[in-house]
Amino acid sequence: MTTAPASGTADAPSATPKLKTSAMIASFADPGQKTAPAPFGHALAAAAETDPRIVGLTADLGKYTDMHVFQKAHPERFFQMGMAEQLLFGAAAGMAETGLVPFASTYSVFAARRAYDFLCLDIAEPGLNVNIVGGLPGLTTGYGPSHQATEDIAIFRGMPGLTIVDPCDSIDIEHAVPQLAAAAGPSYLRLLRGNVPTVLDEYDYTFQLGKAAILRGGADVVFVSSGLMTMRALQAAEELAVHKIDVAVVHTPTIKPFDAETVLAEIDTPRLAFTLENHTVVGGLFETVASAATRRGLGKRVVPIGLPDEFLDAGALPTLHDRYGLSRSSIVARVLSELG
Repeated sequence: MTTAPASGTADAPSATPKLKTSAMIASFADPGQKTAPAPFGHALAAAAETDPRIVGLTADLGKYTDMHVFQKAHPERFFQMGMAEQLLFGAAAGMAETGLVPFASTYSVFAARRAYDFLCLDIAEPGLNVNIVGGLPGLTTGYGPSHQATEDIAIFRGMPGLTIVDPCDSIDIEHAVPQLAAAAGPSYLRLLRGNVPTVLDEYDYTFQLGKAAILRGGADVVFVSSGLMTMRALQAAEELAVHKIDVAVVHTPTIKPFDAETVLAEIDTPRLAFTLENHTVVGGLFETVASAATRRGLGKRVVPIGLPDEFLDAGALPTLHDRYGLSRSSIVARVLSELG
């Protein structure tokens, strides 16, 4: 696996060097925003201090999934499997059979598209405690369709017994890791890596596996969000308050199993309801909410804000988030349009 090529410098000695950038490892943090470095790697290393069963594996992507932090802290419990995702998860399954608790990292696209059968039959069918850690979920890289896992939740939602976690920030990740290690059965964590925003510490919030949380009340509009879109939902709610629109935000970090009780209680009101997700509107949070509402018999319109059902462009993340409707300004414009 190679990373995005950096820009070169001019041949002339007097030329100003070009900035070296990488669409592969781009950050979605806003300038000046509070962040925490490599929260997954540090949380896994900390959890391993008290749980000797925890091991870490990666498919040649330790640095780019923050697994290198665990490797440095527990080198004897780290396994580099090379560019072989099926081997990665097959080995993790074997380790889990012996009583270990593997966390196996790669990019989400490789886990979902290349190794599905191994995950399904080697891990999910026997109900093993293997934790799949997928980097670059949704539109968190500008590297194009080969690396943008815009449909990973849709692929994994149908896998029986698989827990799916879509964390908002460093707080969610820090709390989710030990809970996933302690939970029976397999999981899929949509990893936010590098310098990850810290958002939820400003709210009376604690991550609980399988539970949604109301972060903010509001009389006019309700946002049901997951992943980094909870950060954007909170930002958009602040901006909409300037327009005298009162917005509630419900954070759903666990997509499966889904906390229908909490979410539907917020949906079943006269307020205009939206789902916000860093995922295609096909098969993700929107359809999870819509399915739950239909099963309950709620005749409620829910407006999806998410990625379109298409392969996305490559480019800079701020540009792409504007283009595909994930930016704060795009959310605000959509709400104002819906309210007329």
